[in-house]
Amino acid sequence: MASNQQSYKAGETRGKTQEKTGQTMGAMRDKAEEGKNKTSQTAQTAQQKAHETTQAAKDKTSQAAQTTQQKSQETAQAAKDKTSQAAQTTQQKAHETTQSAKEKTSQTAQTAQEKARETKDKTGSYLSETGEAVKQKAQDAAQYTKETAQNAAQYTKRKR
Repeated sequence: MASNQQSYKAGETRGKTQEKTGQTMGAMRDKAEEGKNKTSQTAQTAQQKAHETTQAAKDKTSQAAQTTQQKSQETAQAAKDKTSQAAQTTQQKAHETTQSAKEKTSQTAQTAQEKARETKDKTGSYLSETGEAVKQKAQDAAQYTKETAQNAAQYTKRKR
């Protein structure tokens, strides 16, 4: 009789243990899934921000180039007008004014090119830093998920 009762209690204990193990494994799976979803969401947000930053930088660079081009055209027009007026006065004065206008236009174009290069270099550096930050966040999130899964496995092994 005692043997049947002991067998019953052992079976009951085993059943409870299996149920607890199943519950714990389910909870750990849920936690791992939450970590995975959070990691994915973080990566998507970072990617979207990087895209938005890239687009903003492109727009700003394009706008700066258009402004520079317009100023160059305005400067060239002003030089042309000055040259025309000077040509009416004397041929010598027209030659000197034309030479001056060419130099100013060349300097303006050179300055515009340098500014465009600087803007391009700054944009590339910023995008590189943003990409590294996104990569690091994704690695951190992946490591966290991995550690959570390992802890769950160890916890489950200890409970057995």
